[in-house]
Amino acid sequence: MTDVLILGAGYAGLSAATNLAGRVRRRAGVRLTLVNADERFTERLRLHSTGAGRATADLRLPDLLAGTGVEFVRGWVTAADAAARVVHLDDGRELRFDKLIWALGSAADTAAVPGAAEHAYTFDSYRDAEALAARLAGLDGGAVAVCGSGLTGVEAATEIAERHPALTVHLLGRQAPGATMAPGARAYVEATLHRLGVEVRSGVEICEVRPGSVILADGRVDADVVLWTAGTRVSPLAAAAGPAVDDRGRIVTDPCLRSVSHPQVYAVGDAAAVRLGFGVLHGTCQSGMPTGVHAAVSIARELEGREPQPFRFGYYHRPVSLGRGDAVVQFTRPDDSPRRAYLTGRTAVWYKETVSASPWPVFTRMRAHPAMASWWPRGGRYTR
Repeated sequence: MTDVLILGAGYAGLSAATNLAGRVRRRAGVRLTLVNADERFTERLRLHSTGAGRATADLRLPDLLAGTGVEFVRGWVTAADAAARVVHLDDGRELRFDKLIWALGSAADTAAVPGAAEHAYTFDSYRDAEALAARLAGLDGGAVAVCGSGLTGVEAATEIAERHPALTVHLLGRQAPGATMAPGARAYVEATLHRLGVEVRSGVEICEVRPGSVILADGRVDADVVLWTAGTRVSPLAAAAGPAVDDRGRIVTDPCLRSVSHPQVYAVGDAAAVRLGFGVLHGTCQSGMPTGVHAAVSIARELEGREPQPFRFGYYHRPVSLGRGDAVVQFTRPDDSPRRAYLTGRTAVWYKETVSASPWPVFTRMRAHPAMASWWPRGGRYTR
């Protein structure tokens, strides 16, 4: 019996589990186990909508995995030993493995600034987003400070401002909103923030989060609610488990997504430091799901006595919601640098909802037809 253990059921981990299930369903002697802390699948791409108070789908992992042969184990991973090939859960269980797919993802880096962990909301889980929604619903006026002016911060600020027009929304960060976009797309983001009444302060250093305020290097912003979207960090469990990690704690992989120090361990999604010709992948659903599929393909090849192939990938776009009725889509080169082309308004909304729709149907199709994901769009070329 070959035991394949997948840790984490986000976009990358669930892509790996469903695709591999389809590939080995007719093969005896392979046991697949998926571990996740919750039965609910977290659509991270929609947490800004959940946090603003809009209803989102309740998708359950056991329902998806029924009939696939994948055993779902609900539990928190507390420790792992890559050399001994064992994973420990919070309830005392030990899970042994022959092959491991590490897909534990990332969380908001609230440790970077004093007070953020204690006084700021995050989008680390559906429950976190629900807690923010409940707090916002209980406000009768007041102010919200969104810390972090990257794309997640922009989506959160615009969604909250649209959903709660009585609130003053501040967007705080080092970079200008849309800084990574072409000039036209960046101008559209700025104009939309202005239209929605979001007060933007860029080029600022956030020094501390206190109850009722955010302390900046050059002043303070009073806020009844603080949302932290400024950067992410990965779990320290990876470094403690033994695989070689980079300076951010991500597992360093070879071209096939195997740990460079422990080849029985594959790392995917945000948890992996995957170096390609243009640099190291940064964590997005756009890159996470292909890494999960590639790990599944690679393990299937190894079970057949064949060598895995190198992972190939290139970025294609950056779809960004600007409230429910507006959006901008910046098309990119494979290295994620912006092209001149972009979409705005209703056309961008349609495009984003099409490409960012729930991956649930994709996971369902991969269970029965895993080869459908062997050719994954990647900036004009494909992952195989």
